[in-house]
Amino acid sequence: MFRSLAGVNYRIWAAGALVSNVGTWMQRTAQDWIVLTQLTHNNAAAVGFVMALQFGPQLLLLPVTGWAADHLDRRKLLMATQGAMGVLGLGLGLLTVTGVVELWHVYVFALLLGVVAAFDAPARQTFVSELVTGPNLSNAVALNSASFNAARLLGPAVAGLLTAAVGAGWVFLINAATFGAVLISLMTLRREQLYRTERAKRTRGGLVEGFRYVRRRPDIMVILIMVFLIGTFGLNFPIFISTMSVTVFHQGAGEYGLLSSVMAIGSVVGALLSARRERPRVALLFVGAALFGAGCTIAAVMPTYWLFAIALILVGVSSQTLMTTANGTVQMTTDPVLRGRVMAIYMAIFMGGTPVGAPIVGWVADTFGPRWAMGVGGASGFAAALVGVFYLVKYRGLRVRFSGMRPRVTVNAREEVREELADTEATATRTS
Repeated sequence: MFRSLAGVNYRIWAAGALVSNVGTWMQRTAQDWIVLTQLTHNNAAAVGFVMALQFGPQLLLLPVTGWAADHLDRRKLLMATQGAMGVLGLGLGLLTVTGVVELWHVYVFALLLGVVAAFDAPARQTFVSELVTGPNLSNAVALNSASFNAARLLGPAVAGLLTAAVGAGWVFLINAATFGAVLISLMTLRREQLYRTERAKRTRGGLVEGFRYVRRRPDIMVILIMVFLIGTFGLNFPIFISTMSVTVFHQGAGEYGLLSSVMAIGSVVGALLSARRERPRVALLFVGAALFGAGCTIAAVMPTYWLFAIALILVGVSSQTLMTTANGTVQMTTDPVLRGRVMAIYMAIFMGGTPVGAPIVGWVADTFGPRWAMGVGGASGFAAALVGVFYLVKYRGLRVRFSGMRPRVTVNAREEVREELADTEATATRTS
């Protein structure tokens, strides 16, 4: 399960990233809390707008960020982006501690953070292939997700306690300090042991080459559509959890942070289960999407705070199974020369749908109530599962036959699709 940690470079990176991820989740929790309860009067649409500003640049800057991940030194690029995010956390923290922060300040910092994160995300995702290679790459991707969600387990709970005790400003300042850990890890990596891949050549039309590659891959296309549906309308947990906690169950900052941590229990379990598998299994995408829809629907109707918390565990397991499998499949089957651009497309679709979905989900929460907003998340999971079934029917020959009174499901991949995927995977393995 932890075989990627055998490499010293991955151990160094994982340690620094874990500390930084804890700080990131602390800031997200505190930021959503002050927007919802201090800078507005329980306005879920304002939280959605902050999310839109923070994740919108992933989509708008897609051609540039993908190009940067494939052509620039990823280690140096990450040092620049991580340092910039630390400075932004420091700025917002100082404004909040001194008591002068206003809603528009949060909007500006969210937008600036989104611009920096747009360059950071594809570089960080593809940098894993320089730390780990071969069959351990899938394990490393899953462990990255486990680390991220282990931080989500600790970060929101700590943020809730600190926000209630000393205020959100100190949470932002602590987050700024945590970026020092990942900067130290990047500086202490053994550069001679990095698995450097051939940098993409600077050719005319290089920016759109990633889109052409994705268009020729129906398996990646279906993953992107599923990720778009769930990322846009389903992964709006800051809205779901904050509004359910405050307006439905009438809880405070500590209880709000606890809900995020409880859901992270399921996310960590989902990531660790993915780490046990030698390679991602495409069928888990469809199972994960369906279970995500069911989990959100169940959570939406839970009558008490603690039953809602328990339902969030299923949401965490299913969403993490889906996203880890999607991420691993795309990375492992993509030509390394194009991996940065393809992962930029993946991250842009994953995060870039938030400017569309978050305001809509926030409006639903304000107009019809938080339970209906969670229902929108459930519908996104079921819609993604249907997209997956359509792919299996068209490209993998999915059929349901009846033997007597019992249905029997068979899947026979079409020969040309099977050969295309096999050739692509073989190319990715040889050049990794």
